[in-house]
Amino acid sequence: MFHTPIVPRLRKRSRAVEAGVSRREEVKFEDVRLYLVERKMGRSRRSFLTQLARSKGFIVDDVLSDEVTHVVSEDSEASSLWVWLKGCGLKNLPTMLVLDISWFTDSMGAGRPVAVETRHLIQDTLSTLPEGSTPTPVAAVSQYACQRRTTIENNNKIFTDAFEVLAESSEFNENEGSCLAFRRAASVLKSLSWEVRCMGAIQDLPCLGERTKAVMEEFLQYGRSLEVEKVLSNERYQTLKLFTSVFGVGPKTAEKWYHRGLRSFNGILADPSIQLNRMQHYGFLHYGDISRAVSKAEARALGNIIDEAVHAITPDAILALTGGFRRGKEFGHDVDFIVTALETGTEDSLLLNVIDRLKDQGILLYCDYQASTFDMSKLPNHRFEAMDQFAKGFLILRLEGSQVDGGLNCAEGDSRGWRAVRVDLVSPPMDRYAFALLGWTGSRQFERDLRRYARFERRMLLDNHALFDKTKKEFLAATTEKDIFAHLGLEYIEPWQRNA
Repeated sequence: MFHTPIVPRLRKRSRAVEAGVSRREEVKFEDVRLYLVERKMGRSRRSFLTQLARSKGFIVDDVLSDEVTHVVSEDSEASSLWVWLKGCGLKNLPTMLVLDISWFTDSMGAGRPVAVETRHLIQDTLSTLPEGSTPTPVAAVSQYACQRRTTIENNNKIFTDAFEVLAESSEFNENEGSCLAFRRAASVLKSLSWEVRCMGAIQDLPCLGERTKAVMEEFLQYGRSLEVEKVLSNERYQTLKLFTSVFGVGPKTAEKWYHRGLRSFNGILADPSIQLNRMQHYGFLHYGDISRAVSKAEARALGNIIDEAVHAITPDAILALTGGFRRGKEFGHDVDFIVTALETGTEDSLLLNVIDRLKDQGILLYCDYQASTFDMSKLPNHRFEAMDQFAKGFLILRLEGSQVDGGLNCAEGDSRGWRAVRVDLVSPPMDRYAFALLGWTGSRQFERDLRRYARFERRMLLDNHALFDKTKKEFLAATTEKDIFAHLGLEYIEPWQRNA
């Protein structure tokens, strides 16, 4: 259609564009106003075609509005295109011509807008169903992340990155409500399979308040947000973000250091009155390594190391990778594993023995072991606690480059041949394994909404330890994550679809 016979011809005509033709070309066709849909077309190709059309005297708008007369798309999926168009809140959509790229190609070849033929039109399939049939409604977006499938692909990163900055700023200011609001809004946008290009498209989406919409409108109109820029340039925000990037330093400690006039790592390390705890000491010692992203290949190599240690001690033990890498991410800040034994009551000693074995191998650089305080008789817990009560080991391990397929993710010029990596191990009893696996897989927002859904929609209490039915006044057993979803009446969502 467009790609094979036309692209070579357009390339020959592109020299004037490449030479720097101004956007303010002479307008020859005032009655025709084009909008090129970026979906399927791509940003760079859309930019090229826009410049080409303007060089020939066409008006091409960067933003879709009611002034547009001709919408041009390369999207062969008519239904998804029309769903998107109808979500843009356009009053004049019924009078607009929605056209295939072939019309654009013909017009560029002719040097003028050609007559619209039937073959050029992208028909509104949502409005041309057989008589008596019912159109399939656009699926409503749930307010709960546990009812949305969210992959790694993020079509609205410009907004979600901005909301993360504002959420982090709210967290530093101890404004929990505002922090949650921004993270819920970001979670909804991450789940969308399309890019938000106009405010009308978000009118029916949940979790978007006036403040989040105002930020989005700024980006759509100006490509920037003054509120976000103000936060990013704020000295306190910059300093707290820097300090909390250190392993073992939380917002309260960072705030304390900031109020003492400290603004840099050198200032902290040179101040004799500051007594770092052991975790913070190792956080600074290995900062260059553990502040750098861990690759999937490095996570896989660490999995092999932990697996060998675990099964050398207990051959029938269970080891599971959790966290972002289980959700399909290519990079992460640390690597999380669940390790447990089939025989309930032996999991704590297994974890300690694994840590000892890593120490004997000379690769344990740091360990903070926390013994289990789990007591089933004290459940259910009506107040959720961020950290569960299972035995845990927060480790820093030495990873050799020779153990990693493709080599280490190291800084340029680093010739050591090894790096330090953070590894977290958690060891629940076997009958709590499914709950711990679900909780430690994340994402944080997915788990938060899963608990909220359980409480408000099912009158149940869910955490990393158990699921309690408040109506039946009983704990519900589960050996797999699917069991938990079934108890909650939810469709099962795969780990790679939980990146809320």
